[in-house]
Amino acid sequence: MLKRFRASIGIASLLAGAASLLAQTGAPASAPAAEAEQPGALSRATLAKPHPKPAFDLTGTWQHGGGQNNGFRFTPPPGTKLTPAAQVQFDNSEKARKAGKVYRDDIGQCWPAGLPVIMTRVWPIAMIQGPTTIFMISGFMNSVRTIYLDGRKHTDPDLVVRSFNGESIGHWEGDTLVVDTTGFVDDHHWIDNGIPGSDALHVVERMKLINNGATLEIEYTFTDPKSWEGSWTSTKRFHREETTDITEASCLPDLNAHLPSTSSSVNVR
Repeated sequence: MLKRFRASIGIASLLAGAASLLAQTGAPASAPAAEAEQPGALSRATLAKPHPKPAFDLTGTWQHGGGQNNGFRFTPPPGTKLTPAAQVQFDNSEKARKAGKVYRDDIGQCWPAGLPVIMTRVWPIAMIQGPTTIFMISGFMNSVRTIYLDGRKHTDPDLVVRSFNGESIGHWEGDTLVVDTTGFVDDHHWIDNGIPGSDALHVVERMKLINNGATLEIEYTFTDPKSWEGSWTSTKRFHREETTDITEASCLPDLNAHLPSTSSSVNVR
């Protein structure tokens, strides 16, 4: 009995000492509450909330128009100053082009095109707009891009799952949908031939419907301090395709083995 009594006193003293130490060091008595998870854009709770009335509905199939002042490439304007690392890539690309070779044809080897290049491929893009999201499915590799309209903020850069299309978050400004995209990968990702996009790439798109809804116009503003100085813009236009659907597509290296641009004899790495 005496031993049990002494043991009880010892445990009580130990607990009291621990409590005193916590009080002196300011350590929390309990773990902080975990942050609430971001509800899914298509969760019932998110869909049930009120949302801003959209200025237009992009639901439909869209094709980059091409033509004068609407090329498929996203070329920085003359005078754009590249960083030393990006300049090396650009110079190598120019050297390969003059030699009739292809420099880093990552798309030909089935790497994702990524934003912005995915928007101007020769394949159309199906767009499905809801109150909290816009889904874009490209006919090229079936690349999927999601624009969130549910009021969320960008994910912490240390936590975001980086991707080729990035994390796109949109909001309405009058008759314009403004889409802010960050969170890109920094490898095998290109803005244009020889112009790399890094993990610091930031793309802002201003989307409008013009010509009575027959044309989608997107003004792109690009910044990437790891690849060039300052910012530059490019405007692209897309037209509705009323008789086209997006079908299943696959890109496998062995399927493209016969293409000259993926042959090691002409593809400069």
